[in-house]
Amino acid sequence: MTSHIVAVAVDCPPAQVNALSGFWCAALGYRVHRTWQDSRGLTYTELSGAGPMLLLQPVEDPKTTKNRLHLDIAAERDQDAEVERLVGLGARRVGGDEGLPWVVLADPADNEFCVLPPR
Repeated sequence: MTSHIVAVAVDCPPAQVNALSGFWCAALGYRVHRTWQDSRGLTYTELSGAGPMLLLQPVEDPKTTKNRLHLDIAAERDQDAEVERLVGLGARRVGGDEGLPWVVLADPADNEFCVLPPR
């Protein structure tokens, strides 16, 4: 017997859940699937679309280092145009090596992700 991935959890400050939800829905063409509360009263937001579900998980702890796990997304047509679109939605450039084919961005809660060329 094996396990399977149900969702990719994305940590975010509770005050930024709505902004992060709007960013990822616009970035990926997702929608808010549902929200629910845990036993401590924290509200989680599930985003669904063509890819894996994203679970926005509210955390009070500030982000202090680079993410150990991140999303890689691919532009449908033009990588540069997609990077600019995502920056317009609230992402920011955080790095990149001219010799590598991806661009590293951070979402509004500072979670890094990579934008790859079209596949």
